[in-house]
Amino acid sequence: MPATEALTDQLKREARAIGFDAVGIARVQPYPHADAFRAWLGRGMHGTMAYIPRSEEKRLDADKVVPGARSIVSVAKLYRTQDIPDDLRDDRERGVIARYAWGDDYHDVMKEQLNELRAWLEERSAAPFDSRVYVDSGPVLEREVAMLAGLGWIGKNTMLMSRELGSYFFLGEIITTLGLVADEPVTDHCGSCTKCLDACPTDAFPEPYKLDARKCLSYLTIERKGEMPAGYRELAGDNIFGCDICQEVCPWNRKAPLTDDPEYQPREGLVAPELAPLMAMSDEAFRERFRGSPLKRSKRRGLLRNVAVSLGNTCDPDAVPALEAGMADAEPLVRRHAAWALGRIGGKGAEEALRRARTGEGDADVLAEIDDALTQGSQQEDDR
Repeated sequence: MPATEALTDQLKREARAIGFDAVGIARVQPYPHADAFRAWLGRGMHGTMAYIPRSEEKRLDADKVVPGARSIVSVAKLYRTQDIPDDLRDDRERGVIARYAWGDDYHDVMKEQLNELRAWLEERSAAPFDSRVYVDSGPVLEREVAMLAGLGWIGKNTMLMSRELGSYFFLGEIITTLGLVADEPVTDHCGSCTKCLDACPTDAFPEPYKLDARKCLSYLTIERKGEMPAGYRELAGDNIFGCDICQEVCPWNRKAPLTDDPEYQPREGLVAPELAPLMAMSDEAFRERFRGSPLKRSKRRGLLRNVAVSLGNTCDPDAVPALEAGMADAEPLVRRHAAWALGRIGGKGAEEALRRARTGEGDADVLAEIDDALTQGSQQEDDR
């Protein structure tokens, strides 16, 4: 066996020994979907994620990331540990967090493992080489690379799909100047199925294989830092961080395997957490609870914004006390969405809470939200 083939085979065995569930090699080449990516950016479908167009050329050319790059090692790691129990999912006082965020921050865990794999490669390679390691944090079209590396195909919901793993997995890469033996892409197995597109509550897919991030609940609850647009608040339902809906309905995930890795096991209280206690979190409590967790990305104000919206979507008067406490929060963003939520619930208790909050409110945007909520509550009373 030629030396390059032997090294590639050994690398794949070592990747699995380290803990990755799939590994493949992509040849550095022009990407098949480069024009589609440029068109997606041109239509503004990346929303406020300005870091994507800033790194457009690097994302489309690995040689601009690692000069002389010849190969990209692509790895996948399962994160699905369980499903949400029906009794918790049906409890309207609880929110939903995307499965990937139940455990430790995958960036930290996978980067350490990829650096271990790179160190192994440095010891075994007969020639020196340059390389960079990335885990969802660099200028890499990860799903495009993984597709070229034979790990799966890009599904109609734009997730990478695998016949063996489903889609509940993370991706990571080593871009290297080594010339490893490349794998072949696999064929698309979505067929005529449109379950993922049909299930999306916000119609975030203008067509198959294209996602308008501006409408996606994962974007709206994590990446978008300001207000959640009013038209999407009811549609957000009980989702307070991310969204798994398009994955939950995918037939390829029905029998997708689970991982028993301790890093990705659910932290206490993150599988359908109670909403009201989250609304009362201080800055210190937020930092302590979500240290080393993906949820820290939303920051406290972003998470509480989402929690307020979900509390409003319960339409339960029992949520009024938690939301009234939110009306006293130091963050105008939280107060603004708590006001909307009180308006959505309506009723005498919600109206009184809004009027009390209005007396001491000095932020113009919050005041406008309070007035809108009071109007909405009045209309609900008229309808009754």
